[in-house]
Amino acid sequence: MRILGLSFDYHEAAAVLMIDGTVVAAALEERFSRIKHDAALPRQAAAFCLKQAGIHAAQLDHVVHYENPLRKFDRIVWSGVRSFPGGLPFLREAATSWLRGGKFRVRERIAEALGVELAKISCGEHHASHAASAFYPSPFDEATVLTLDGVGEYETASISLGRGHRLEKLGTLRLPHSLGLFYSAMTAYLGFHVNGGEYKVMGMAGFGQPTHYPELMKLFRLLPDGTFRLKQNYFDFLTPRALPYRPALVQRFGPARPAESPFAPEEEADETTRRASRHYADLAASVQRCVEEVILHMASKAVARTGVKNLCLAGGVALNSLANGRIQRELGLPLFVQPAAGDAGGAWGAAAHHHHHVLGHPRREPARSALAGAALGRAFSPEELRAALGASGFHRVESFPDDAALVEETARRLAQGAVIGWFQGRSEWGPRALGQRSILADPTRPDMQRIVNERIKFREPFRPFAPAVPAERAAEFFAMPPAVETWRPESFMLAVHRVRPEMRSRLPAVAHADGTARVQAVHREVNPLFHQLLTAFGDLRGVPVLLNTSFNLRDEPMVDSPADALQTFAYSDMDHLVLGRFLVSKGLDL
Repeated sequence: MRILGLSFDYHEAAAVLMIDGTVVAAALEERFSRIKHDAALPRQAAAFCLKQAGIHAAQLDHVVHYENPLRKFDRIVWSGVRSFPGGLPFLREAATSWLRGGKFRVRERIAEALGVELAKISCGEHHASHAASAFYPSPFDEATVLTLDGVGEYETASISLGRGHRLEKLGTLRLPHSLGLFYSAMTAYLGFHVNGGEYKVMGMAGFGQPTHYPELMKLFRLLPDGTFRLKQNYFDFLTPRALPYRPALVQRFGPARPAESPFAPEEEADETTRRASRHYADLAASVQRCVEEVILHMASKAVARTGVKNLCLAGGVALNSLANGRIQRELGLPLFVQPAAGDAGGAWGAAAHHHHHVLGHPRREPARSALAGAALGRAFSPEELRAALGASGFHRVESFPDDAALVEETARRLAQGAVIGWFQGRSEWGPRALGQRSILADPTRPDMQRIVNERIKFREPFRPFAPAVPAERAAEFFAMPPAVETWRPESFMLAVHRVRPEMRSRLPAVAHADGTARVQAVHREVNPLFHQLLTAFGDLRGVPVLLNTSFNLRDEPMVDSPADALQTFAYSDMDHLVLGRFLVSKGLDL
C-alpha cells in the first residue's frame, strides 16, 4: 500500500511517502527550491520520495492532500459575511487569490503535476491530519491527542483519543478563538514575520519579565472542557488584511516594534534603545507566559477528559518548546511531539490518517520507529560528495579512512575554537538540525554565541543556540527528566529546560539570558557518529556538549545537498566543512 501525503498552498509545502504504514521518505519543498517556507505544490519533494522508494507515480495507490480546500474557502466566506460590510474587501481579495492560485483545483493540479489518476487523489481535514501526524508515529497504543495552530478549515484546535489504528475526535475549537493566531498577531506587533518569526518571540522572551501577563491573560476565558474563549479587543482574526491586530493594541501598549530595529536590553546602548528593548522583551515574556498557561490548561483538561496520560501534540503551536518542557516537568505526562509539527507535518498525517483510520490498516512497530532521528531526507554517496567538492573550487580537502579518524580531527578543531559545518547522511525531517545538517561550535567559549550569530548566521544577536548532548548524560547539565527514550521531545530539540546553575558558567554560549536551553539529547543507537563526536569533544573540553544550530544563513532554508553546503560555507565565516569523511578548510591551518 503506497500512499503519498502532500501539504501545500499555505506555507511549509512537503511530501511524505508511506509504504505499508511505514514512512520511507519525507521532505520539505524548500530544501529543493531554496525558497524559505515555500508553499508551492511540492513537485521536487514528491519526486525525491518516489525516487527514494524506487517507484513511479503511477504505482501510487493513494495521494492525500492534508486539508479540505472547499471547506477552508467556506470558512473564508463565513468570515467575510460575518464581518459585513467591513469584511467585503477581505472576501474579494481572498476570492481573487484563490482563483488565480488554482486553490479550488487542488486535486486536478496534483494529477497534472505528478501524473496520477484523479480517482486516486483525495483531501483530508487539517486538524485530522495534524492529529494523525502526532499519534501514529508515537510509541503509544493509546494517547490523548491535542492539536493547536492558527486555523485549518474552521478549527483552531482539537482534542482526540487515539487507540490502536483509530482516532476519535472528542472536541474542537473554532475561529476566532485561536492560540496560534494570538501568538502570530503578537509576533507581528513585536516586529517579526508571521509564520516564521514566532520562535524569535520565544528568544526575545528570555530577556524580559512577564509584567503584562495579568492583563493579557484576562483576554482568555479558560473553559472546563479544555478549550477557551479569546476576546477580540485587540485582534482581527476573521478578516485580517495588512495587520492581524487592531489599533487598540497600539493604543494600549504603544507603537509596534519596527522590524530590524535594535534590540539591546542588557548591552551597552543608549537609554532610549535599552528602555524600548526592555518594553518589548517584557511583552514577549508576557505573551509567552499566556501561551504556556493556555497550553497547560488544554493539556491537563484533555488528559482528564480521556483518562489517558500519554499525550501527543501537533500543529504549529506544538513547536513552542518552552511549553513542551513545562508539560513534562509540571504535568508529568509522557509527551510525543511530531518533529515537523507545523503544516509540513500535515503531509505525514494525511498519509497516516488515510492508511490507518480510513482504510483500517493496523499499526506496526517498524512504522513507529521510522521517525527515530528524523533522518528521512536525501543522502549522498561518497562519489557524489567528491564530485561536488571537485566542482566547488575548494582545494584544501582532507579525506579520512574511517569515522574514528574523522571524529578525532573534527573534535580537535572544535576544541580549538573552530566553527564547523557538519553534513552527514540523510537530511532531517522538520525545522531542527539534529546532527545531519548542522553548524557546530564550542559552547564553553563566552564569545561563541556572538560569533555564530553575527559572522556565521548573519542574524539577530539575541537569538539563542541549542546544546547537543549525549542522552545518557543530559541530566548532568540540564534540569530535565531522564532522556532515556528516543521519542521524547528532547530527541528532536523540542523542549526547553534550565541549565543547571553550576553548569551555566561552563556552557555560556548555549545558556540563554534566562538560564534555559533548548536541549537536543543524542542517542547512540539513533545517531552513532554524532554521539561519538560529542563524546570525543567532551574528552578534550570536559563537557560532552556542542553548540548545534541549523546549517543555513539567515532567511534561507537549511542546506540539503552538498552543493548547498559548499555554497553556504563559502558565503559565511565558518572555518571548516565536514562532508561525509571529507574535511574542507579555508584560512590558516589550526
